[in-house]
Amino acid sequence: MATLTQPELEFNERVGARRRTGLVVSSLLFAATLFGIVVLVTLLVDIVVTGWPWLSGSFLTNYPSRFPAEAGVKSALVGSLWMIGLTALLSVPIGIASAVYLEEYAPRHWFFRFVQINIANLAGVPSVLYGILGLALFVRFLALGRSLMAGSMTMALLILPVVIIGTQEALRAVPQGVRESAYALGATRWQVIWSHLLPIAAPGILTGVILSLSRAIGETAPLIMIGALTFVAFLPESVMDSFTVLPIQIFNWTSRPQAEFQELAAAGIIVLMVLLLVMNLSAILLRNRFERYRAQ
Repeated sequence: MATLTQPELEFNERVGARRRTGLVVSSLLFAATLFGIVVLVTLLVDIVVTGWPWLSGSFLTNYPSRFPAEAGVKSALVGSLWMIGLTALLSVPIGIASAVYLEEYAPRHWFFRFVQINIANLAGVPSVLYGILGLALFVRFLALGRSLMAGSMTMALLILPVVIIGTQEALRAVPQGVRESAYALGATRWQVIWSHLLPIAAPGILTGVILSLSRAIGETAPLIMIGALTFVAFLPESVMDSFTVLPIQIFNWTSRPQAEFQELAAAGIIVLMVLLLVMNLSAILLRNRFERYRAQ
């Protein structure tokens, strides 16, 4: 029987220790993942079981009411669609244009690094601070009041850093050879950006935009700060009308002491989740279409 030398014994001991450490770490990571999944599934099941009996056609077409049996989410659902549409119109063009400038035109000196650091920091600022900014700037200074426009501009500020960062990352992922080949054929910088970079980066840009809009549609704190209404029994007809959104309506119902309103809040959460799923599905379909276009 062959005997092991001292260095071989030390090596075997280190291998065993590393295997045990790897097993412990992988077990902890698996337990953390399982815990998160169990909590998420528990919450979803509880919400669906509680809110499902209240879901009906009248729930989607009725205005809020002090009687639970007559309450609905019509004004909140329409307000959410108005707000997310305006937020996208305001934030997406500005965010993509800013990212293109920073990535393709801006000179690389101290001011560029200063702007980049601040954009990254703004992406992590709590949403309630954007609400305070929107209250001071849009509601009071620009005198927009508690209107859809004030709320949409506040939410546009909230998601603008995420749109810029997502677009920059998508542009950086385009191979440098694409730019060099286009320049070698005599294309101008704008032609390179419009005809090559943006189509290739479109799937990544769309993913960032949808993720940011998904965050905006679920936010409550900024809209409460600018004074969005919690009880609206009419539909907004212009961007200067008062409004409410689904998260505020859900927040209002959860603050009521009656058990029926708690169940209505669960039904409202289901409607909000379906809206988010539709948005994400649209993003996936658009991204797949652009990827097929790029592959041709």
